[in-house]
Amino acid sequence: MSIPLAARVQRIAPSATVGMTARALALKAEGRDIISLSVGEPDFPTPAHICEAAVAAIAAGATKYTALEGTRELKGAIQRKLERENGLPYSPDQILVSSGAKQSCFNLCLALLGQGDEAVIPAPYWVSYPDMVRLANAQPVIVPTTADQGFLMQPEALAAAITPATRLVILNSPSNPTGATYPREALTALGKVIERHPRVVVLSDEIYEHILWTGQPYASFAAACPALQARTITINGMSKAYAMSGWRIGYAAGPRELIRAMATLQSQSTTNACSISQAAAVAALDGNQDCVRRMCREFQERHDVVQPLVASIPGVQCPKVSGAFYLFADFSDVIRHRGFRDDVAFCEQLLESTGVALVPGSAFGAQGFVRISFAASLETLRAAVERLSAFATG
Repeated sequence: MSIPLAARVQRIAPSATVGMTARALALKAEGRDIISLSVGEPDFPTPAHICEAAVAAIAAGATKYTALEGTRELKGAIQRKLERENGLPYSPDQILVSSGAKQSCFNLCLALLGQGDEAVIPAPYWVSYPDMVRLANAQPVIVPTTADQGFLMQPEALAAAITPATRLVILNSPSNPTGATYPREALTALGKVIERHPRVVVLSDEIYEHILWTGQPYASFAAACPALQARTITINGMSKAYAMSGWRIGYAAGPRELIRAMATLQSQSTTNACSISQAAAVAALDGNQDCVRRMCREFQERHDVVQPLVASIPGVQCPKVSGAFYLFADFSDVIRHRGFRDDVAFCEQLLESTGVALVPGSAFGAQGFVRISFAASLETLRAAVERLSAFATG
């Protein structure tokens, strides 16, 4: 018996990153020697003081429902963080805590977009952005960027992409998958374009904010473009900077009417985020930040070792990055030379033949590229690149 499915589900595909990671785990469970560089999470343990706060919360009985929008303590910690690190003042009713930054992005798309609306998304993009837009019955408008542009959307390209139907522009800096980071002046230039379109809202996904080694202070979009703060939703979370991916805490800050609408949606889905995780997040945001800086230095060291190794593979173009923990390498010459149909076939055979799991660039809107996570030990990364190089050179 075939059960008809909703049209909205048929408009989207399963997450490629989740799918590749699941395949790698299945092969590992079969006893295969697998190196998975497909997952988008830090490999470090959650810092001890954060775990201790969670244990203390359990001991204190903080195991009940919380306020839908987040506990008073966590919203206060988020307020302080945004003011201290980003120069962004928000009141408690402008903040919504969710079960991960991904839910915050999804909440916004459903609260803002509808039939006939468009959302501008620079490519390469995080795999979920276009499908979130489609689930809101809107149309993603993809703006390609190139390695020569540093994978940064140019103001003239944004201006050409905006139409009367545009309601949302999605920015992610540092970027998953490219590691590209918008400097303040680049954000300001994009903001000047958006200022001319009063119906357009900006989703600024800043989840990789602290994994950055440009030598310059991080630029939050709403701070770089203060005239647009009333039309910007700043989204962040605990997964990347604090190695808390499994704790599932994200948050959004922005105009009250949008936050209220997002909270209404959340009230009919997950309601509040995990009470224990919220207590841990308070300790993370208000606590000593040395742990964040140590992890960032380790990511930079890995980048500086692994990027030249990947770039030295014949036929591969692999630029340096300044943030996040991914390399986004152009394998199109290798794929063509080896006779693979596309980057998907290349990654599938790479996993089957060598046990190395990577994510094909087409999942991010960049055919012929491959995303390589360096959220692994240097020993693991060297072994993976050795296998990758041998496979690529055939």
